[in-house]
Amino acid sequence: MQLTLHRTYYPTGTNGVLKLDDELICYTIELPWRNNLSRLSCIPPGEYRLVKRYSENHGNHLILEAVEGRSLILIHPANNALEELRGCIAPVSTLTAPGCGDASRAAFRKVLKLATAAINKKELVTLKIVKNDKQ
Repeated sequence: MQLTLHRTYYPTGTNGVLKLDDELICYTIELPWRNNLSRLSCIPPGEYRLVKRYSENHGNHLILEAVEGRSLILIHPANNALEELRGCIAPVSTLTAPGCGDASRAAFRKVLKLATAAINKKELVTLKIVKNDKQ
């Protein structure tokens, strides 16, 4: 299963549209692009494998594997990228501003359920990140 994240970049945050095939799953927020600086930037466009992960801090969530120059890039809930993210990706139900959104937990549960079902069936789950063509 391949999820595709279409990003739009702004100076104060990065917004995205997450799709499976052509179906909208949710929106996403991330930090602005700052040359892939650890904990300060969103990650580079590319294709990354998603795997299940558990931590005390985030509970069940997803992690992106093999991100060049980076580690611990997670998909977890957050509503404000600048205040709550350190390079990770947060699903949101609606976008409210660059790097900001609402109802992240509901959107996150949807993404986690979808990816986990595929992973549990031993399917390869990838996230392809691309720049929005309309920029």
